[in-house]
Amino acid sequence: MATKKALSGFENMRNQVEKFLYEKNAFTDVLEVLEKRTKVKRLYLFSGVAAFLSLYLIFGYGADLICNSLGFIYPAYCSIKAIESDRKDDDTQWLTYWVVYGSFIICEFFTDILLSWFPLYFLVKLLFLGWCMAPISWNGSQMIYSKIIRPFFIRHEVTFDSLMDKAKEKVAGAVDEAKKIAHDNAGKIASAGFETMSSLNDGDNRDKSE
Repeated sequence: MATKKALSGFENMRNQVEKFLYEKNAFTDVLEVLEKRTKVKRLYLFSGVAAFLSLYLIFGYGADLICNSLGFIYPAYCSIKAIESDRKDDDTQWLTYWVVYGSFIICEFFTDILLSWFPLYFLVKLLFLGWCMAPISWNGSQMIYSKIIRPFFIRHEVTFDSLMDKAKEKVAGAVDEAKKIAHDNAGKIASAGFETMSSLNDGDNRDKSE
């Protein structure tokens, strides 16, 4: 019974992955080209690349750089495409991703020292980022934003607005102070330069009279 459930779950997951691989997006466009050139089904190509990448993230060098690059390059490309398109839904999709990605990076900063020592950490991290950017109905960014980030933000929105207003006031005050100091120093430098030029001219005049 347990074996039958496991097989059923595996088959369901396989069908979902295959459905995703035949959706129309930049990633599947690349797979389509490779499929035509190699005559190998895109599911097998995807599985092979995923297996190689998984092993490399466990045993290879520069796993952190690969994770961060994959978590940035494709979403950045899609974000630029979204900005240039007339549709609004893709803008919301990738804005949501970047909010979740930024929150994750902040959390990772405090936990990376401990978690990065685990052999599967970078593989799990890549799977997480892939889930967050995947064009599927159970997209990770949408779920995390709607269930965690949005409720937290709404609950503390007034506090955040107050902190942002105070920060703006302090920045504006610092800028005004910097302008004032720069103006005062510029006046002093100009005055000192004028006095120096005057003294040099007086010296020249005395030399001529002698």
